[in-house]
Amino acid sequence: MRSLPLLTALVLAASCRSQAQELYHGCGLAGDAVEPGVQALNRLKNRYTAPAAADIDTGATLAALVSPGDDRGRWDERRGAVVVGYVHDVKPGGIETVNCRARDLPDRDTHIELVLDPMDAGGARRVIVEVTPRWRAIMAARGAEWSTRALRLQYLGRWVRVSGWLMFDAEHANASENTAPGRPRNWRATAWEVHPITSIEPVARPR
Repeated sequence: MRSLPLLTALVLAASCRSQAQELYHGCGLAGDAVEPGVQALNRLKNRYTAPAAADIDTGATLAALVSPGDDRGRWDERRGAVVVGYVHDVKPGGIETVNCRARDLPDRDTHIELVLDPMDAGGARRVIVEVTPRWRAIMAARGAEWSTRALRLQYLGRWVRVSGWLMFDAEHANASENTAPGRPRNWRATAWEVHPITSIEPVARPR
């Protein structure tokens, strides 16, 4: 049985880790957004706990995510997903309210574009999954480097299995094939994302 002082120390350490994620480098979960809707969206993007097995929607595969049709209500943001896809691109995210408009790459999201078929990787076929600064820090504490550069070197052009939270990024609904069909500049299949990613690993190409 652990002594009371040790238990107290463990509780305090867990509390400190939680507080560090609530306010990461001075940026809260809502970022610096002003509008309530964007604040709520940012809180979803900045989740720092991983979905449990019971949270996973097994129907939310990559093929299901790119399935055509207005998909605003197709999935549930309280659920997680595990998807397998080919990494078409890995790049830094933009300067956004979710990260209090940080400019340094470590404090910005990493965008990973997944496709079902590397020979059919047009913009309207891509699903976006994202690594956040909070999860980059969590993984660094576990000895894994999730910088944009490291993720690109390790996974670009490979098949991966990604786990994390489902999230509908309404800010990009007008650039997604499922919610703005036929627009020439659509650069994604859906505004649904796996965001944040809580795990990523290489896998063999599905048969």
